[in-house]
Amino acid sequence: MPSGKVKWYDEGKGFGFLSQESGPDVYVHSDALPAGTSALKPGTRVEFGIAQGRRGEQALQVKVLEAPASVSRNQSQARRKKPEEMGPIVEDLIRLLDDMGEAYRHGRHPDARSAKPTAALLRALADELEL
Repeated sequence: MPSGKVKWYDEGKGFGFLSQESGPDVYVHSDALPAGTSALKPGTRVEFGIAQGRRGEQALQVKVLEAPASVSRNQSQARRKKPEEMGPIVEDLIRLLDDMGEAYRHGRHPDARSAKPTAALLRALADELEL
């Protein structure tokens, strides 16, 4: 099976071109993409069959071999705190939540003065975990 990279692909139009390692560019239609794949990013390494179409070679049964590195994923990894920094933050948050648990065990809601900052810390920790 020939292999190459995605030269460009327009998801709106449903087609694009693959550049072969040896040979001319090959037309690819959305019907040739693997199930569950609606688009291809430029630079993605693919393997595909070739059939002769009306206007030249056309890719059949495209198989994604290796997707290019995601810039946004790399940026989010760079923004993440180191595990050594997260340990004390989580431990402090656990202490805050334990104190709030005491109030609930005694049948009281925590006062707004302590509940609001704790909620903000929980949201910040959730955002950090989702990166």
